[in-house]
Amino acid sequence: MRHSSNITDQMRLPLQRDLPEGAEGFVVSDCNRVAVEALADWPNLIGGVMAVCGPAGCGKSRLGQIWAERVGAVALHGAEAALIDPLELEGRPLLLDRAMDADDETLFHLINLAQATGGSLLLISRPAPSAWAVTLPDLRSRLDAVISVPMEAPDDAVLSAMLEARFAERGIRPQKDVIPWLLRRIDRSAAAAAEVVERLDALHRPVTRALAREAVDGATTSGELFE
Repeated sequence: MRHSSNITDQMRLPLQRDLPEGAEGFVVSDCNRVAVEALADWPNLIGGVMAVCGPAGCGKSRLGQIWAERVGAVALHGAEAALIDPLELEGRPLLLDRAMDADDETLFHLINLAQATGGSLLLISRPAPSAWAVTLPDLRSRLDAVISVPMEAPDDAVLSAMLEARFAERGIRPQKDVIPWLLRRIDRSAAAAAEVVERLDALHRPVTRALAREAVDGATTSGELFE
């Protein structure tokens, strides 16, 4: 029988109480603490530009969304940012996810807008802005000056919470040894956590370590969970 399950209070680390209400379930640990602390009181009166960078599935987009909710930022996504009139964004905090996908001119305008009173720009990407390939010389110098804070692949605390949340969404209560077993065998990303739980759910049997092995072995054969 399946039962509802929530992320346990033990998974909630100290900084989590400082996050906004929409951040419930976001676990702060060593892999993301630097970024969480950097955004905790930003933007201040100075505003400006900051970047959060890290590998796929580390939670950087989620952290950016939490920040946008807290400060009331306008959320933009990659190349779609070019469709927005920059004049409508002046004096407002902005979030640009998939920031490296935006064209040079759009990035240049958004960075300039971040210098206006009330303005700020949070960039989310895998590599730091200093590593982006751009052709505008003025943009190159601006990107090189952006403060970048890192996020790392989920550690055990964060990946455990991701798995707990995905199981809870499906009303699944795995046996106690399942999640520790999965932590040692799946890719350390939100996508891998979601994928393995989906596989387990599709098997329609109590979630034991033996079933987890069956799901992971199937994913290994197909090349999933470990990309």
